[in-house]
Amino acid sequence: MKFKLSNFNYKLPKELIANRPVPHRDESRLMVVHRDTGKIEHRIFKDILDYFEEKDLFVLNNTKVFKARLYGYKEKTGARIEVFLLRELNAETRLWDVLVDPARKIRIGNKIYFGEDENLVAEVIDNTTSRGRSIRFLFDGTYEEFRKKLVDLGHMPIPKYLQREADEEDEERYQTIYAKVEGAVAAPVSGLHFSKQLLKRMEIKGVETTEITMHVGLGTFKPVEVEDLSKHKMDSEQVWIYPEAAKKINEALDQNRKVVSIGTTTLRALESSLTTENRIIPFNGWISKFIYPPYTFRLPLKLVTNFHAPMSTILMLKSAFMGHELMMEAYHTAIKENYRFLSYGDAMLIL
Repeated sequence: MKFKLSNFNYKLPKELIANRPVPHRDESRLMVVHRDTGKIEHRIFKDILDYFEEKDLFVLNNTKVFKARLYGYKEKTGARIEVFLLRELNAETRLWDVLVDPARKIRIGNKIYFGEDENLVAEVIDNTTSRGRSIRFLFDGTYEEFRKKLVDLGHMPIPKYLQREADEEDEERYQTIYAKVEGAVAAPVSGLHFSKQLLKRMEIKGVETTEITMHVGLGTFKPVEVEDLSKHKMDSEQVWIYPEAAKKINEALDQNRKVVSIGTTTLRALESSLTTENRIIPFNGWISKFIYPPYTFRLPLKLVTNFHAPMSTILMLKSAFMGHELMMEAYHTAIKENYRFLSYGDAMLIL
């Protein structure tokens, strides 16, 4: 069957979109889906260890979200402008790729002022897309002082659909507890369910972990606007598969131990770093792999993921991973059972 965009539509009730995280990270709900039998179970996330044994391996994405959302004012008019930092292009010249909103107000040559003292200024250098701009920051200070200024003025980039400003709770909860390597503009949300207590229980049980880094970009959530999926292009995202992680994953697979990918970002990164013999190799670079059915996964992994939006690229990956009919059945069950959806929502374990 050739899949089209419309195959991935479903009706998501607004009241099921989680606006806030549950009080305790590991007490979100967990739907367990068995691909071999089609069986669906309803558990709590901290029960996840019931499905794993000593020496099984969890692969975590240790990317750290940075405060990518800034608010400034356009010179002369004073119009409030949101500047969303995507990636640093050149540290020496302080050149960045950004998104601006409202974009129609921002043209090449415009300046945007930030902060009450207005000593951080951005000049628009180029138009990259309808909302995208290249900007150069002008700041009288060292690079370290400049980066500190960005942190001081920045806001946690919680999703727009939440329709609210980020607050202190988001500062903590829109970040995994094992986040280390700064560079993501969106959280690897499957990892948000892990608590310190759960990681300690994993350690006691002998369930192992290893870490990779994939800086989640907005491309993961970029809407698919073509019915023919082969015409959709993913934005590039930066990945590091460390030698130690590659070694641990290969050894676990060789010994028929369970290996579970925490999140679709981790899964895409691993699938993008395989040799022809299906071995994970160390990797440092950019990937833009778009996974949609029909696709044969080359690694026999399990997957932890959240419940994602209709017609999203992540939904398409999950369809390829677990089979389209079973995925749609799981989603319809989740709606019927009032699971919480999207970034702060509940989790799914696919075995």
